[in-house]
Amino acid sequence: MASASEARRGIVLFGAHGQLGRALTRALAGLGPVYALSHADCDITDEAAVHERVQRLRPGIIVNAAAYTAVDKAETECDAALRINAHAPGYLADAALAVGAWLVHYSTDYVFDGAAARPYREDDPTAPLNVYGETKRLGEEAVLARPITAFVLRTAWLYDREGRNFLTTIQRLAAQGPLRIVADQYGSPTPVTVLAQVTRAIMAHPRAADCAGLYHAACAGVTSWHGFAEAIVRSLGLAVAVSPIATADYRTAARRPAYSVLDGGRLKERLGIVLPPWDRALAELLTGAP
Repeated sequence: MASASEARRGIVLFGAHGQLGRALTRALAGLGPVYALSHADCDITDEAAVHERVQRLRPGIIVNAAAYTAVDKAETECDAALRINAHAPGYLADAALAVGAWLVHYSTDYVFDGAAARPYREDDPTAPLNVYGETKRLGEEAVLARPITAFVLRTAWLYDREGRNFLTTIQRLAAQGPLRIVADQYGSPTPVTVLAQVTRAIMAHPRAADCAGLYHAACAGVTSWHGFAEAIVRSLGLAVAVSPIATADYRTAARRPAYSVLDGGRLKERLGIVLPPWDRALAELLTGAP
């Protein structure tokens, strides 16, 4: 069945009040009815509630934008991270199977250990360094093990102009004085608006049903957290110094991969979707350019 037909049956979006969920609510408008559900509407860790809501709405597509994303807290709140990131995707996949719906699920660059010398491809071995990455890896496996049309999109360093993320944190801290930012971790910052548009493009693609699977969906190019912070400060015209520091000088509860750049070649080859360079995406987000 064509992807447009699936969308017209309705799209159920879980996690609608998160930063990605808000972007998806806007981006998916017009493809079909969008049922935007917050945690208050349906707790995705409640298997019975998930099945009841999906059975009632009978969508053509389910989108899971809900996740436990507190990387450091996950080290001590592992049960919560497991319920949300590992178990709940399986519930959503089973619910999708029951009504013949597609499932779109999001994962992370943190499923890798950061030891690579080139951008990670989808078939590279995973080896998470922290609880968050491990729970997200388990969620991927749960979705891909079900006999459904599923798209698992690994992304990286998500941010937006609102909410709690690296961009808004740098804006807040820059008002307080000079910044010291980690310069030896590398990735590809990706606005939630870009990932939401990629999701829409997949749903609207006429051959999407034949191309389901695991994809990397992060902006092109590579930078460090320090380079990202410098670009933010420069783009906002802020007069504040940004000094580089090493990971060893900024201790966190969870280990981070030193290099987690994602190769977007499969998304381009199979669906013709190319994400913009990270610095252009940042400039467009800050200027409001389409």
